[in-house]
Amino acid sequence: MRKLLFALTALIALQLTAQQDPTTWSTEVKKLSDKEYELTTTAVIEPGWHLYSQTTSPENSGPVPTTLSFYGVEDQIELLGINEETGSYAEYSSVWEFNVYQFSDAAVFKQKIKVLDTELKYIIAEVFFMTCDEERCLRPKGVPLTFKLDPNAAVSPTAAGIIEKYLDEEKDPMLSMAPEVSSFQVKDAHEKKGAQKEQDAKKKIDQELEEKEDKKDRSLWTIFIVAFISGFAALLTPCVFPMIPLTVSFFTKQSKNKAKGISNAILYGVFIIVIYVLLGTVVTAIFGSESLNQLSTNVYFNVAFFLILVVFAASFLGAFEITLPQSWANKADEKANKGGIAGIFFMALALAIVSFSCTGPIVGSLIVEAASKGGLAPVIGMFGFSLAIALPFALFAIFPGWLNSLPKSGGWLNTVKVVLGFLELALAFKFLSAADLVFQTHYIEREVFLTIWIAIFGGLALYLFGKIRMPHDGPDSSISVGRLLLGLVVLSFTIYMIPGLWGAPLKIISGFPPPLNYAEAPYGVGYTKLDTNLDIPEGAHLAVHDIIAFHDYEEGLAYAKEVNKPILVDFTGWACVNCRKMEERVWSEPAILNMLKNDFVLISLYVDDKNKLPKEQQYISEVTGKKVRTIGDKWMEFQKNNYKVAAQPFYVIKDKYGNDIGLPIAYTPEVDLYEAWLRKGLEE
Repeated sequence: MRKLLFALTALIALQLTAQQDPTTWSTEVKKLSDKEYELTTTAVIEPGWHLYSQTTSPENSGPVPTTLSFYGVEDQIELLGINEETGSYAEYSSVWEFNVYQFSDAAVFKQKIKVLDTELKYIIAEVFFMTCDEERCLRPKGVPLTFKLDPNAAVSPTAAGIIEKYLDEEKDPMLSMAPEVSSFQVKDAHEKKGAQKEQDAKKKIDQELEEKEDKKDRSLWTIFIVAFISGFAALLTPCVFPMIPLTVSFFTKQSKNKAKGISNAILYGVFIIVIYVLLGTVVTAIFGSESLNQLSTNVYFNVAFFLILVVFAASFLGAFEITLPQSWANKADEKANKGGIAGIFFMALALAIVSFSCTGPIVGSLIVEAASKGGLAPVIGMFGFSLAIALPFALFAIFPGWLNSLPKSGGWLNTVKVVLGFLELALAFKFLSAADLVFQTHYIEREVFLTIWIAIFGGLALYLFGKIRMPHDGPDSSISVGRLLLGLVVLSFTIYMIPGLWGAPLKIISGFPPPLNYAEAPYGVGYTKLDTNLDIPEGAHLAVHDIIAFHDYEEGLAYAKEVNKPILVDFTGWACVNCRKMEERVWSEPAILNMLKNDFVLISLYVDDKNKLPKEQQYISEVTGKKVRTIGDKWMEFQKNNYKVAAQPFYVIKDKYGNDIGLPIAYTPEVDLYEAWLRKGLEE
């Protein structure tokens, strides 16, 4: 893989035309003390051209870094510190199609030295560099430099010849690996990509957003589908997408025959799946399936993942790159070069490591959501995610002609990353809101949450319309049809949320914002409770939709006997997304709301209630062996002991004496089915 990337860099680095060098170099020497000097190298760069930082690595398929070398003075000077550069900045490059550190207009380098030979009058050096504009790159070249420690010193005429010989013998062989072509035009991806392909990519992202609303407590099949879509989104990022044609070409050209190339590519895809599934298995093994199921209501879990997702979002938005240690990638590359099955495995591992800056945030978000599901969800999630990434490598190896139909890499890949960054940021506040609900601190009430989401999605709409630019965005001022359409969708969604500030239910996103009654104005801005004559029994509370509810089982049971009504036990949680969806989408239906208000005594038992039980009521759990300390622990223990279930929401109908009637039911978003279940309970 290293040789493949190296050859690609060399190919791009070929001189395209005989155009004159767009840089002008000069030197300056400043004496700091008797033996110490500061050597300043300045490059003036023509408009539209870029020079690259010393930290840019060609082994990562990037531009050739700028290097300064000194000749014939190894024993005469001592370098003090590094060659400090001024003026470099990180920006998206349409040539390289990712962020690179570069210079525009001017570049300044300062190197401090200590002179060990008092007879030294001047220093011969060479700066080796590469320049690119928005469409092409010139061949890397070296320029001789002279630093006069003595302003009156005469420079030997053979000095420049020494450097030129060095360039011919040492530098140019790197470029000889490339095919002998007179020019190589770097294609502008913004112009070459097809509008229909971009629309398809945007539709996939829309699907992912819709799936994220409902995926938390769905079946394993749904988790697999959501993970597969997420894997497809990761595939469309700058870290992964460009590797498809490169890797497929490597297998098909390096193998002895076509069949061998196809089998190697398929094995490569299988190893990608194995690596990610192992990650999901490790998560499940460390936390345990039972613990994972309870993480969604854990305050510290929610706060921790809020912080993690904010970091992931910042990374996708261009603040920085999240990368694994470079030594890991280097070791994987070394193993990959050995060939055979082991070599293919390490090639897959190298892809996972190198692409981590793009895939890491998506994998992290999947692990978070799958962890709250529990059981095998992390394993299934990682299988779906990795399958979406692995399939293209195998399919394009079997049908290499399909490579011609792939859209060209370019700025649209960066757009995918930024859109995912905004979604990550919105998802982060869902976790912070869950922690706030559990502790009932009322810092992030419904209006505050909606304001944050309106700001986030409003910012995304402005970005899609080209009004906001991120650090790694290209200079192209036009927007595609697909991007415009997605921007309109996001803008419509943003406008849809605004009435929620005045009390609108917002059923499309129910479960994500805090419930309607967890707000500064529960009945809408400027409104108060319409029915002021409600007789609220002792120990009861006014819940969502003005339903009278008890939060203690014994108090609710006593009231049911008093009024001769059956009981609906609602095992719920403050941080339970699907519980909120049931309350806002299903309970709000007139027929169901009428039964809950008039025909049942509602007992809502919050399994994540963090209020401490009196010490005399605390005890050791027969299920877990742990001490039951809080009210939430008590109701979780009650649910597990009686129904062998730990998921919420979970509904049980009882008679006024506490005997179960019929079978319990879990999350049931189908209104007709839930209504039929309630009516059957009443009849029985």
